[in-house]
Amino acid sequence: MKLPRLHTSRRSKPTRIVLILSLCALLLLAWGAATVLVVEAPLEHADAIAVLSGSAVIRERAQFAAQLYKEGRAPKIILTNDNHQGSWSSAEQRNPFYYEQAADLLAGAGVPRAAIEILPQPVSGTDEEASLLRRYAEEHQLKSILVVTSAYHSRRALWTLRQVFANTGITVGLIAVPPGNQAPSPATWWLHIRGWQMVAGEYAKMVYYRLR
Repeated sequence: MKLPRLHTSRRSKPTRIVLILSLCALLLLAWGAATVLVVEAPLEHADAIAVLSGSAVIRERAQFAAQLYKEGRAPKIILTNDNHQGSWSSAEQRNPFYYEQAADLLAGAGVPRAAIEILPQPVSGTDEEASLLRRYAEEHQLKSILVVTSAYHSRRALWTLRQVFANTGITVGLIAVPPGNQAPSPATWWLHIRGWQMVAGEYAKMVYYRLR
């Protein structure tokens, strides 16, 4: 008995091509959306390095700041307090604040404790953090600050800092921690929950900051 031949739809091949092209376009769009968020304002040397707080990415920021300090980019490192606490510490019998963890990471990376300045006043956002840094810089007569933050936060952070420090005569530089450690890479951020929080969430925050 002769079996009937199965005919592949003529549309199947073009459909596959369209799907592949659509996937490539979406991947390119996702990569572009992430890379657009990453900016820098070079500053070779500053009076202080300021590490912006961020519980989910404090390790990468602190480690990068320690590297900059050891390169001689600034004589001190400033930490701010977002008032968030980390996991339980058996040694301390409490939940340390993230700025305390950052100070320990800096010290462990070779930064002297005397070179670490903690601003204890709690801040709840980038704008409050920038205002606190401005007050500190003015009170201590700093002429320049090099700010360290995560890659996807850098565009909004730089915009906010420039708004807050306008007409102060204080030079503000910003350097972004390369993604791939605690922050996922631009090519794969959409595969991670944290990536959606950092990239997609950042666009929502940018709109809020601009409207406000």
